[in-house]
Amino acid sequence: QVQLVESGGGLVQPGGSLRLSCAASGLTFSTYTMRWYRQAPGKERELVAAINIPIGSTSYADSVKGRFTISRDNVKNTVYLQMNSLKSEDTAVYYCNALRHWGQGTQVTVSS
Repeated sequence: QVQLVESGGGLVQPGGSLRLSCAASGLTFSTYTMRWYRQAPGKERELVAAINIPIGSTSYADSVKGRFTISRDNVKNTVYLQMNSLKSEDTAVYYCNALRHWGQGTQVTVSS
């Protein structure tokens, strides 16, 4: 059974940083492109960042370019999202994705 478990969310002030983690099990992690999505209240879920296989090339939504960094550790079966210079508009539930598999989400709230 595939499981994706996110962690690292929380409350942070504008300009602050958080690092999200997503631990994967039940799949051959190194063969999956991994993605982070987010969904803010009243809005559709949107793709934030992706890290591809096999070379680990990355892509980002325009709204987070230069502030967020996605990375992966194929030994630990974990994908990360480093989020810097956070803004109030980054407030959302962040989800880890591997094809049709989704995590339960972790809340990120950016507020003073």
